[in-house]
Amino acid sequence: MGFVLGLVLGVAVGLLLIVGFVKSENARSKRRIELAATVAAFSRLKVEDTRKILPAEFYPSWVVFTQRQKLSLIFGYLLAVIMRVFVCLVLILILVSCSLLQLTWLNKHLTKIWPYVNEAASELIKASVEPVLEQYTPVILSSMKFSKFTLGTVAPQFTGVSILEEGKEGGITMELEMNWDGNPSIILDIKTRLGVALPVQVKNIGFTGVFRLIFKPLVDEFPCFGAVSYSLREKKKLDFTLKVVGGDMSAIPGVSSAIEDTIRDAVEGSITWPVRKVIPILPGDYSDLELKPVGTLEVKLVQAKELTNKDLIGKSDPYAILYIRPLRDLMKKSKIINNELNPIWNEHFEFIVEDASTQNLVVKIYDDEGLQASELIGCAHVRLKDLQPGKVKDVWLKLVKDLEVQRDNKYRGEVHLELLYCPYGMENSFTNPFKREVTMTSLEKVLKSGVNGVEVIENGNASGSKKKDVIVRGVLSVTVISAEDLPPADLMGKADPYVIVTMKKSGMKNKTRVVNENLNPVWNQTFDFVVEDGLHDMLILEIWDHDTFGKDYMGRCILTLTRVILEGEYKDTFNIEEAKSGRLNLHLKWMAQPIYRDS
Repeated sequence: MGFVLGLVLGVAVGLLLIVGFVKSENARSKRRIELAATVAAFSRLKVEDTRKILPAEFYPSWVVFTQRQKLSLIFGYLLAVIMRVFVCLVLILILVSCSLLQLTWLNKHLTKIWPYVNEAASELIKASVEPVLEQYTPVILSSMKFSKFTLGTVAPQFTGVSILEEGKEGGITMELEMNWDGNPSIILDIKTRLGVALPVQVKNIGFTGVFRLIFKPLVDEFPCFGAVSYSLREKKKLDFTLKVVGGDMSAIPGVSSAIEDTIRDAVEGSITWPVRKVIPILPGDYSDLELKPVGTLEVKLVQAKELTNKDLIGKSDPYAILYIRPLRDLMKKSKIINNELNPIWNEHFEFIVEDASTQNLVVKIYDDEGLQASELIGCAHVRLKDLQPGKVKDVWLKLVKDLEVQRDNKYRGEVHLELLYCPYGMENSFTNPFKREVTMTSLEKVLKSGVNGVEVIENGNASGSKKKDVIVRGVLSVTVISAEDLPPADLMGKADPYVIVTMKKSGMKNKTRVVNENLNPVWNQTFDFVVEDGLHDMLILEIWDHDTFGKDYMGRCILTLTRVILEGEYKDTFNIEEAKSGRLNLHLKWMAQPIYRDS
C-alpha cells in the first residue's frame, strides 16, 4: 500500500498549499484594505490641513493634490484589493467544486499525470516498503524482496473528502476516501527456509479505504503548518491475487497464506491508524505527533451464552480471540472449552491503548475444528471512548456475523466482559508502596492502592526485578434475598425453587431452603465463603425446582468478584441466564486483604 501514499500525500499537500495561499492572501487583503482606508483619509485632506500637520520647511508651496489624483490613488488600491479577493474566491471555488462534484476535477487531472507519478514513485515505494516486509516476514520464509515494482496504468480515484475538527490541540485534519482497482506489476522474490526461491507476482489489487492527513501545528509562516501526518484511517477492502511466475503456489503448503498474512500485517502495522507517518515541512521538533501509547485496557473474558452450534454431532468447542489492533503478535487467545455452548472462561488480558477516541476492542468467538480451520461463531466490539477511565464496566455484547456489514439479524449468542481502562498518568492517583519497576495489570494497580481501607502486605523478596502476583484473600458474604418472575416448572404453573451457591475455584457450595409453590420466592439467607484468590474466582448461583423424585434446572447467574472487591459492598438485581424469565436479588459484601507474592 506504500505506493498509494506518495500520490495521496502529493495531492493533499497541493490542496493544503492552496488553502494556505488563500489564508495568506486574505491576511494581505485585510492589510491592504486598512492601508487603502488610511490613504483615503489622507486624500481627503486639503492643502491647508496638511500645512497645519507639517512644518512649513517640510511642505513645498508647489505641492497640490488635484481631485483626479486623489481618486486615482484610491481606486488603485481598491483595484489591487479586489483582484486579490477575486483570486482567493476562485481558489476557494475550486476546492468546493472538488467536493461537490465528487472530486471529478481532481480525478481527471490525476489520470493525466498518473504515468509520471508511476515512474517517479515506484523506486521510492520499493525502497520504503521492503524494510517493512522484512519486519513482518514469517518464520517459513527467509526473505522477501522486490525484483519488479510498477503501479500499472490505472490511476486511483478519490470518491470523497471531508475536513474534521481537530479539537483543542489545533490543526487541520482531512480525510480522503480512495478507490483503486489497479493493474500493477509487482514481483516478489521469495526465499523459503528450505532454500526454494519463488518469484511471486502480486496482481489484481482491489482497495477501498480512507486516508487521514493531519496538518499540524498551525503556524503564522507559509505554508501555515509545520508538519503533515498521514495514515490509513480505515481499510474497507484489500484484495489481491498471488501467482508464482512459471509455477504453482500450492506446490509448497503454507507459503501462499504466509505471504498474504505478511502483506496484510505490513499494511496494518506500518500505516493503519493510529500509526501515522510524520513529514516535517518547517524545521522543528514534531516527536509529539508520533504514535505513543496512552494507556492500558484490562479485559476479563468472563463467559458466553447461547452460542450458535457449528457442529453436526455434539456441541461447538468455543474459544475467543481478542484484540485492539489486528496484528498477530498483539492478539490474545482464550482457552478452548470443549463441547459447550455456554462456556465460562474467566480469563484476564491486558492491551496497550494508543488512541482511546477511535480504537475498539474486538472479540471474536470461534469453534475449534482441530486440524481444520476454525469456524467463526460471531463477533462483537466495544468502543474505548465509551469507557470511563478508572472504572470497571460490566457488559454483555450480542454477537454478529460481521462488524462492518450487518447482513442478518440472526441471534448468535452473547459474550460477557469486564473492562477497565487506565490512561497513563492516572496511576499517580493510586497509593503505590512499591516504586520499583514491577509488572502488574491495571486492575492489580487499583487493588494495590488499598481499596476500601485494605492494607497491603508483601510476602517474600521485594526485588523490583521480579513480577508479583496479586492474591486477594478474604471472606465473601452472599445474601440471597429473593427471586422474581421465575418460569413455571410444574403442571400447576408453579415451582418449588431453591438456590445452590458455589465458588468456582474451590468448589465450596451452600444451599438455600426450598420455597414451595412460588414464582417470586423470598429467602433472605446469608452464606460466607473463604476466598483464596478473589481476583480469579467466580460466584455461581444455580436455581433449581425441587421435586419429590428429583430436581429440575431452572437457570443460573454467574458473577465475578471484581465489583465487590472494588466497591466493598453492593445490592443488585441480575437476570437469570438460560431461563425464559426471572431475576435474582443479591447482596454481596467483601472483607479482604491483598497479598503480593513473587512469581
